[in-house]
Amino acid sequence: MLTRTQVGIIGAGPAGLFLSHLLYREGIESVVLESHTREYIEHRVRAGVLEQNTVDLMVSMGLGGRLQREGLVHRGVELRFGGRARRIDFQELTGRAITVYAQQEVIKDLVASRLADGGEIVFEAEALSLESVDQDPLIRYRVNGQDHQLACQFIAGCDGFHGIARAAIPPSILTIFERTYPFAWLGILSQTAPASEELIYANHERGFALMSMRSPEVSRLYVQCPPQEDLAEWPDERIWSELHARLGLGDQLKEGPVLQKGIAPIRSFVAEPMQFGKLFLAGDAAHIVPPTGAKGLNLAVADVRVLARGLAEFYSQGRRDLLDRYSAICLRHCWKVQRFSSWMTTTLHRFPEENAFDRRRQWAELDYMTSSRAGSQAFAENYVGLDVSLDS
Repeated sequence: MLTRTQVGIIGAGPAGLFLSHLLYREGIESVVLESHTREYIEHRVRAGVLEQNTVDLMVSMGLGGRLQREGLVHRGVELRFGGRARRIDFQELTGRAITVYAQQEVIKDLVASRLADGGEIVFEAEALSLESVDQDPLIRYRVNGQDHQLACQFIAGCDGFHGIARAAIPPSILTIFERTYPFAWLGILSQTAPASEELIYANHERGFALMSMRSPEVSRLYVQCPPQEDLAEWPDERIWSELHARLGLGDQLKEGPVLQKGIAPIRSFVAEPMQFGKLFLAGDAAHIVPPTGAKGLNLAVADVRVLARGLAEFYSQGRRDLLDRYSAICLRHCWKVQRFSSWMTTTLHRFPEENAFDRRRQWAELDYMTSSRAGSQAFAENYVGLDVSLDS
């Protein structure tokens, strides 16, 4: 079966769904192909920190109702290191904030609104191949054992790190930059009220720890662990013991039922270029950032805002200027985000090969950053989100 649309979007994650909404607002047709069920993508636990730009976009798109009611606005974060506790005041330094609102809640809002507007999201659609992406793009996919074809003028590869879109760019053209860190995050969801109203990052002798939250009743907590660690080696008692030791919050940190736990490797990844012919990569299909800076979802949204603007320019004016610069614009922003996320990761974690000099250097770096107006402001500006420059 052959169907046609203007923009074929592979993946109903944040990148694909935001793009579909933005195109709809410009009168541009799209079809979203998603390999999983609607229930799966709406309950898959992911990051939950939204930059100010992402929040403002959702509100401007009419998707801010539940976000504004349920999201937790944070006007700062606390960093703990070397016996010190220092707060960075985002509001005072930048006039902006971040909002904690779980990614699965963002997905629920996007899917419900898109379907209500008559948008086409094909669930359980396995993308098999991309053809003629430099001329007349075609996506072959399968639903319920039946093969289908989607002919489109442009393809947006929003299908994540393991998707097929990136592989459609010839290897002779594609360059991969990556770094794998020698540690992982063991994360839990706990049915307990958060120990603080704002996130707490800790650089401790025993390793990194993070106190975050998903709601006023549910805490999200992380501890650094070896990358090949067996989850069975981490019973709840050990996790709580490490959290108490590393965060140093005393009775503020309440123990409770662990709803979910898992271990995630930490890596940095960038694919260049992010476009080939009429194929454009966005989100995790093009880049992965360490979770330390809470940038993954926000970077995906930054990508598709540029892409949507370029497509709108093409369809309204017949110009490809912005589309042709899509990769350069997004990569310039991406590398700034990679720099900040890498800095946070290397400054807050313990490394296997480090020595006493390295530890003191980390503390000095954090001490300077948190006690210097210039250092604190740079941190705050990056954390709440940098604006994307359309210069390339």
